[in-house]
Amino acid sequence: MSQYVTVRREGDIAVVTLDNPPVNSLSHHLREPLDAALRDLRDDASVAAVVIHCAGRTFIAGADITEFNTPKATASPNLRELIVTLETFAKPTVAAIHGTAFGGGLELAMGCHFRVADGRAQFGLPEVKLGLLPGAGGTVRLPRLIGPEKALSAIVSGNPIGAEAALADGLVDAVYDDDLVANAITFAREGISAGKPLVAVRDREKKLAAARNDLAGFDSQIAEVLKKAKGLDAPKRCADAVRNALTMPFDEALVTERKYFVELVDGDQSKAQRHLFFAQREAAKVQGIGPDVKPRAVKRVGVIGAGTMGGGIAMSFLNGGIPVTILEMSKEALERGIHNMEKNYAISVQRGSMSEDAKTKRMGLLSGTTNYADLADCDLIVEAVFEEMGVKKEVFGKLDTVSNLGAILASNTSYLDVDEIAASTSRPADVLGLHFFSPANVMKLLEIVRGAKTAPDVIATALDVARRIGKVPVVVGVCHGFVGNRMLASRSAELEDLLLEGATPAQVDKVFTDFGWPMGPFAMGDLAGLDIGWRNRKSLGKTAAVADALCEQGRFGQKTGKGFYLYEAGSRAPKSDPEVEALIEAKARENGVNRRDISAEEIAERTMYPMINEGAKVLEEGIAARASDIDIVWTNGYGFPIGKGGPMFWAELEGLGKIVERLEYWHGKTGKDVFDPSALMRRAAEAGSFRHASSTGKVA
Repeated sequence: MSQYVTVRREGDIAVVTLDNPPVNSLSHHLREPLDAALRDLRDDASVAAVVIHCAGRTFIAGADITEFNTPKATASPNLRELIVTLETFAKPTVAAIHGTAFGGGLELAMGCHFRVADGRAQFGLPEVKLGLLPGAGGTVRLPRLIGPEKALSAIVSGNPIGAEAALADGLVDAVYDDDLVANAITFAREGISAGKPLVAVRDREKKLAAARNDLAGFDSQIAEVLKKAKGLDAPKRCADAVRNALTMPFDEALVTERKYFVELVDGDQSKAQRHLFFAQREAAKVQGIGPDVKPRAVKRVGVIGAGTMGGGIAMSFLNGGIPVTILEMSKEALERGIHNMEKNYAISVQRGSMSEDAKTKRMGLLSGTTNYADLADCDLIVEAVFEEMGVKKEVFGKLDTVSNLGAILASNTSYLDVDEIAASTSRPADVLGLHFFSPANVMKLLEIVRGAKTAPDVIATALDVARRIGKVPVVVGVCHGFVGNRMLASRSAELEDLLLEGATPAQVDKVFTDFGWPMGPFAMGDLAGLDIGWRNRKSLGKTAAVADALCEQGRFGQKTGKGFYLYEAGSRAPKSDPEVEALIEAKARENGVNRRDISAEEIAERTMYPMINEGAKVLEEGIAARASDIDIVWTNGYGFPIGKGGPMFWAELEGLGKIVERLEYWHGKTGKDVFDPSALMRRAAEAGSFRHASSTGKVA
């Protein structure tokens, strides 16, 4: 029929094979021949049943995202029309699923009478992760197959369902270990022989009854699953659509689902989340690291330091199934670190997110030592020691003598010059930065810091290992703070002055949480510990009037029950403290500052706009290859709201010209460099985007 759809016959069973590499997405060029094939087979009296399966490594993994917001996305035949055609079959239709049936793939499969699967198959409706909901009946059909409660959880989270769970829940009718298509044909024949009733999914109502009789209970479940979706439109619309499956006739719920889909796909949040989807894939493309550059084998990892950071890094590798040797300077520190790792795993077991067997397996991959010589068999060694150049150099000097040739030496530094660290070894080509984010076993971001002499295969290895341990890697260049922390410093530069001039910590934090950040900078400071910044400032000869005064009073944040806020015993909820407000007023008088009312708009301009300007400088210097790389850093490592797509994407929506104008205003008012628009910032404002403004391309 076409290169994308072929039909063969096994007697009176027609086998339809879809072949649209690499993931069989439902592009228009696939939908057209599929529609023609289905109509022919439906009307062919010699065909007793139809089996639909896919060539390659997977079933249909979803829609073709590149067609969104283009005429092809809705051009006939669209997915909804294909499903309607399937539901008109008076003969059995069987979807034979291997790999992943995600999004439109699962929706198409639910248009069939039956679904059978390979034992390794996965199923899901992950559209919410793109700021969308299923747009071809997924929210109305899935509840009819697995029940509205499980459907709600699956659709709002977007998380996949394994084959065995799918079988137990009724999403699939059979699971096979091998010969999927042959077994699907046999399944169809046996169904015909047994006279299995052909009931379209749309007509199945049994599993809706309980929730229909207890809508209040179902609404409570909705409220629970939406707790983690603050500020995002898609999860709320997903929940609304599943509820409609209970309260509306099928066709009305279907029409409303489509209305929600169109509303979301045209909205800024979905555009932002789709931007991040493609940005993450772009971030994996690094200059000079083509398919010909092969990663080195990493069979064992060494971690130096068993504190909070080192322990989290070690757990990241253990979670990826990579054996770890962790080193500490004393037996006591080593035992304490390993105990804390085991305790963290035990909490996961207690919460039900990990089995006891998985915990035992991961801890079984761990060995501890106080002897550098025991790192000799490690292929990658990550130091996570105190953030001080002298200490780092001493560690790398030792590693230079004990590690094997070809072993990769990585620093978990947050700020320091990786090239200077590399120069303390005889093999700078093997050295790079691997900047994990705390807690390292949880946070997804991994900044891979490429030194001037870092070998291409070292970068390729870091990218490969990052994927193995479930991290989102971004390759960056060398500068103080790299991408994330450098921009964070600019975002934070005005915080003290905002307090002295009239704002309160709670007022500033509210601007951030209203924007969509999980917490504001002062609450974050209390969580991290104010003493950390205090110590860093003292080492650099810097001061901060309010924060230093708090630390001098022993107010280090949550760990002492007092910081910028008060914390009641056992609580992490910040409460405004009149003593802090009095301290701020006193410091303002000392500094001759007349306090005034400060608006939310001013707070946003004096914190977020300098961050964008610093991002432009990062691009101009080639520290980041693309503006979208910066967005990946900030959404995965710093809590920038995904519904806004990252700082650089958001800045373009905000208006680059507006941001430059306000930066110039504040630069004129304060004279501070942080407000002086960079050359690239100005060019981007003229071009309307960062993509069309040139940069040096140092990392690109």
